[in-house]
Amino acid sequence: MRSAQQILASADVIAVVGASRDPGKPSHSVPLQMLRHGWKIIPVNPFVDEVFGVKTVPTLADLPEPVDLVDIFRPAADAVEIVRQAAAIKAPAVWLQTGIISAEARRIATEAGMDYVEDRCLAVERAVGNLTKLH
Repeated sequence: MRSAQQILASADVIAVVGASRDPGKPSHSVPLQMLRHGWKIIPVNPFVDEVFGVKTVPTLADLPEPVDLVDIFRPAADAVEIVRQAAAIKAPAVWLQTGIISAEARRIATEAGMDYVEDRCLAVERAVGNLTKLH
């Protein structure tokens, strides 16, 4: 199993489930920071057309291209179904943001052969590892 840093370093395209248009929410500021540091972000949100100028898709099944990582900004109760959807699209890794923990989601990810991170922040890991995709 890869570490959080290894997952992030190897990812180029990140689907962000629960991305928000509200600049005050981490579900807006975290993916925006990743975007600014060179990752391609695809916001997954069925309720809005775009987040930070990027067109959203309603579900993981609607993604226009394969992703390297599914980042989840939804409550733990929702994470289980989202991880199932991530397994269905053969995402190599799932990441539950800070405060989101689910033994069931972990089990599903492990059984599907996906790398799994929970209760960690993408932006913090990016900063700690001094990671960037900018060339």
